[in-house]
Amino acid sequence: MTTYTYEDVAKTIDHSLLRPELTREDVRQGCELASEYDVASVCVRPADVGYAAELLSDSDVLVGTVVGFPHGSNVTSVKVFETEQAVRDGADEIDMVLNIGWLRSGMYEEVEEDIRQVVQAAQGRPVKVILENAYLTDDQKREACRRVEAAGGHYVKTSTGFAPSGATLEDVQLMKESVSPGIKIKSAGGVRTLDVLLQYMDAGISRSGATTTAQMLDEFKARSA
Repeated sequence: MTTYTYEDVAKTIDHSLLRPELTREDVRQGCELASEYDVASVCVRPADVGYAAELLSDSDVLVGTVVGFPHGSNVTSVKVFETEQAVRDGADEIDMVLNIGWLRSGMYEEVEEDIRQVVQAAQGRPVKVILENAYLTDDQKREACRRVEAAGGHYVKTSTGFAPSGATLEDVQLMKESVSPGIKIKSAGGVRTLDVLLQYMDAGISRSGATTTAQMLDEFKARSA
């Protein structure tokens, strides 16, 4: 296992604040936690982007949000509008869901164009494209990775965290083998313990969604001490 510093681990985490029942107070507390632990980003619901950007304005924690979430089935123009609005509100990163039904239908050109237009609307901000692997065959996952790269996406991401299953080490390896070295990998869904996060880091992820951020990083500090 690779030896990691605290910063290595913390800056892998996108602290997830996406559950529909979260209150504004929950979002505030989540942003404060993300700032205290100095993680990579918070990933908030679209309506919370401006609020999170204000709360984190004096922090180097980035603000990310989701587009076409969680099913990916919005028409492309709506995804583009969502992205443009997120940029206006202060989002630094975009996590979009590709059109799962189109992918499963073999409509690969349409999937690629859907991603490309969101990438363009993001105006240079990193776009992490969620494949939602729970619904895909291995061949579909590989094709999705190729289409993400062709469309200019910056990351391929395993899952929304809202499907029947989330990240697996096997999927991370498959995705890593299906893209060029410049395309990064994000895991999401089920990464709840430090040991699991470290396994995914060893497997090659650059980011991971997480809700148990404090527990994982407190454990890392304790082990390091």
